[in-house]
Amino acid sequence: MPRTALLVSTALCAALLSPAAVSQAAVAADPAPTPVDRFEGEVPFASQPAEGIFTWGGDSDDPPQLALTARPDAPEGDKVLTGTYDISGYGGLTHDFAATEPAHDWSAHQGIRFWWDGQNTGKSTNFEIKDGGANGEASELWTTSFTDDFTGWKQIEIPFTNFVYRTDYQPVGGIDHVLGLTQMWGYAVTLPVGIKGQFAMDDVELYGKADQSLRTNVTTDSAVYPVEEGGTATVEVTVATTGSAPVDDPVTVAYTSDGGTATSGKDYTPVSGTLTFPAGTASGTTQTVKVRTLKDRSAENAETIPLKLTVTGAKAPAETPQVVIDAHGLPYLDSKLPIKKRVADLVKRMSPEEKAGQMTQAERGGIGTGADIATYDLGSLLSGGGSTPTPNTAAAWAKMIDSFQLRAQATRFQIPLIYGVDAVHGHNNLAGATIMPHNIGIGATRDPQLAQKTGAVTASEVRSTGVPWDFAPCLCVTRDERWGRSYESFGEDPALVQSMETMIQGLQGAANGRQLKDDDKVLATAKHFVGDGGTAYGSSTTGTYTIDQGVTTVTRQQLEAIHLAPYQTAVDRGIGTVMPSYSSLDIVGDGLGPVKMHARADMINGVLKNRMGFDGFVISDWNAIDQLPGDYAAHVDTAVNAGVDMMMVPYSYRDFSSTLIAEVKAGHVTEKRIDDAVSRILTQKFKLGLFEKPYADTSNAAQIGSTSHRAVARQAAAESQVLLKNAGGVLPLKKSQRVYVAGSNADDLGNQTGGWTITWQGSSGTNTTGTTILQGMKNAGGDVTYSKDASAPTGGYDVGVVVVGETPYAEGVGDVGNGNDLTLTPADQAAVDKVCAAMKCAVLIVSGRPQLIGDRLPKIDALVASWLPGTEGDGVADVLYGKRSFTGQLPVTWPKSEAQLPINVGDTSYDPQFPYGWGLTTVSKAPTGGASTLKALEAAAAKTRSAEKGRALVTEARLLVQQKIGQNITAAVSKPFADADHLLLTGKYAAAVKKLEEAYKVA
Repeated sequence: MPRTALLVSTALCAALLSPAAVSQAAVAADPAPTPVDRFEGEVPFASQPAEGIFTWGGDSDDPPQLALTARPDAPEGDKVLTGTYDISGYGGLTHDFAATEPAHDWSAHQGIRFWWDGQNTGKSTNFEIKDGGANGEASELWTTSFTDDFTGWKQIEIPFTNFVYRTDYQPVGGIDHVLGLTQMWGYAVTLPVGIKGQFAMDDVELYGKADQSLRTNVTTDSAVYPVEEGGTATVEVTVATTGSAPVDDPVTVAYTSDGGTATSGKDYTPVSGTLTFPAGTASGTTQTVKVRTLKDRSAENAETIPLKLTVTGAKAPAETPQVVIDAHGLPYLDSKLPIKKRVADLVKRMSPEEKAGQMTQAERGGIGTGADIATYDLGSLLSGGGSTPTPNTAAAWAKMIDSFQLRAQATRFQIPLIYGVDAVHGHNNLAGATIMPHNIGIGATRDPQLAQKTGAVTASEVRSTGVPWDFAPCLCVTRDERWGRSYESFGEDPALVQSMETMIQGLQGAANGRQLKDDDKVLATAKHFVGDGGTAYGSSTTGTYTIDQGVTTVTRQQLEAIHLAPYQTAVDRGIGTVMPSYSSLDIVGDGLGPVKMHARADMINGVLKNRMGFDGFVISDWNAIDQLPGDYAAHVDTAVNAGVDMMMVPYSYRDFSSTLIAEVKAGHVTEKRIDDAVSRILTQKFKLGLFEKPYADTSNAAQIGSTSHRAVARQAAAESQVLLKNAGGVLPLKKSQRVYVAGSNADDLGNQTGGWTITWQGSSGTNTTGTTILQGMKNAGGDVTYSKDASAPTGGYDVGVVVVGETPYAEGVGDVGNGNDLTLTPADQAAVDKVCAAMKCAVLIVSGRPQLIGDRLPKIDALVASWLPGTEGDGVADVLYGKRSFTGQLPVTWPKSEAQLPINVGDTSYDPQFPYGWGLTTVSKAPTGGASTLKALEAAAAKTRSAEKGRALVTEARLLVQQKIGQNITAAVSKPFADADHLLLTGKYAAAVKKLEEAYKVA
């Protein structure tokens, strides 16, 4: 029915009313509807920060096609919004208000409504509104749905009370979980999946008058109130209104202590009564209810006292607050007892449900306000990449995690949560944290002490925000640079990876775990067990990935020597947790074929736990068990029986917990296996001191992003720079030189920090606090002119610096062949060509892996592998201007072409652009000598028993050989040169010098 007809009908009805009825109707009349969208062209197709309508989807085919279409049956005006769609993943449309203008206030209205042209598909369509935050793309999503089970136009009315907080996804992870309605940023429509359809909608508007219960809330200051036995809990009850206006009508809150596991009169003094907030009470007014607990002499579990609230005149709290009498007097709570005894005592008390909960890890975005922590006895939470509180500050992190820990206090044994993050190069989810070079750059430093320092800085900043567990370091041995995670590896040589595992001590402290309880240490994770760096190109079956999560095919000897070796080192260093790989392992000759690592009991139970003696716990990767064969019960059985102790099941934690309990009851998983897993998890929680101090210790928070921490990152950035070519001594630069700087990565902090920075994939632009390479050069006192695309005139300069390379990516999204390659962009190529044709030039490649540069190498005077140096561009400038010498060495082989891949040190056929271990230096006194000098160095190396002296002798020999080789890098030179660096890392100093002598002879 057209809207004009509806208005006429309304007028006729009004005419039939009596004068008294008309008068009464006028008093009670709703406010006039407030238009949001008329679809007459007043709102453009545009996106943030402008106001506009835009589409989105899971892939290029999923966004719907929209138009403003003139229709004679339009419910309002001449035009309606029409669209066609065929969605395989997810897709829809959004109307965002302008981010540069104030948010809209919808609090005076009852709800939102719109006209929908029904197609009678029977499908559900989600409708969301955007509340709070900085703008429409950084707000909370509140959702509801309607079913298209009608034909023709129908007005869909949705009271605001129908909307619920969306817990499965939030752009910023939520703000306050309260639908305030005073700061609204628009709406979104999520269209149904699996059908090819069309839609039309018109006249989105706000309707009705908000009643007091919609805009007035009663809240308590907490959901959980732990109190020692005999103590008194104080529950604060607050009345608040949207817009902070006084309440129009009285609000009453009747309360009574009832139910729970505590016994009234024995464990606490019962309370009941009514709190009254009269009309005119100011928003934010608080009254209190006190609950006194009683003390006896017996040891007890924690006991709960729900305080039931009955509210009139306002919206009641979402949850019933609970007073919790702390557990006390039980052996597991005695910090003087050995951890082993504490664990044994606690495990024997736990129910199957509580044990299953300890083996379950959920994502913070999946649990809403956190009530499920107690409901399901959850043992762990995590923040995935980009899953952060709002605002993304250290204080907000600590407050968020403390709120989750408080929830765990409402469980029977008050077992604290262990919260984990992927802090893979600093506390990279936290804005303003110190971001280190990615591991590929740390491997380039060849500096184990520095690796340990970077781990220590990371641990301090992570623990200061209340997080005691870091999913790092990655001990992958990268064997093919087409892999999107290759920058997470220290290098292609297992000996190099092993040497950098000092980072574990930086993170955890002493190998025996005695420092884990300290306020600057975290539990570390060795990942991804085992062979993740050896997957074959083209073997992945995950979406459009080409290599990540694929198949590693090796002989048993190759498996031991290359991929397993770093894990024995990690176990020896006391690593607390290990994460299996998504990838499959195919051991030649074992007859099993490719088997997903989460299913390989022979490797997890057999090798890692039994042979290597790993006594920590094994945590799965994100939803990794879903990739196992069979139904969900089979997934659970297989992974748990293979030795996985805790499952990272971000949004399916309920299903995992219930399935595990059922499988134990069915005899498919033994109670012994469950007790082993839970004991391993609890042991680490006790070591971390979480039972005594579950809440955040923020005493070191002032050091986050501090000058001293950034100094470590700056040193790491400087030492990670690898000088591959330096014809004519172009580097270091002189401050007196006029320098022309160009390239896409010279002044881009996001590109410089790479993936796993603030968000999972990272992003170009300024996404955190730091110094770009360009700014670092200016800070160094350089006379610098910048033209990103080299479009500015190039005359009158002494030297050019062109900073090029990759944009951020993570995991399989970055795989070569998945929209990525190893060549510079046309814009970067043009910048290199223009600058290097006009003047002497140095090219810096900011990337997570080698880039194919051979065709331009003759035109380039100096070439630097800058890797992903992190937030401290000053460190790069330090070596460019000679404050520090170039000392970095290639952690991976630099190929001539993609056809050579995979290419690694030790290969029979080895003819790279630059060999593994290559790295020129700019030290003021370079070593001199020839063949006789090398012989003398070999003899000295054979006699020394000092590792430090041995390394120094080999380094001197390497620099001598590099001087002779220059840029005449042949296959005959490359192989012994690369082999020498491997021998150095294995402590065979004389053999390393001997290999360098071979390279010298043929150079």
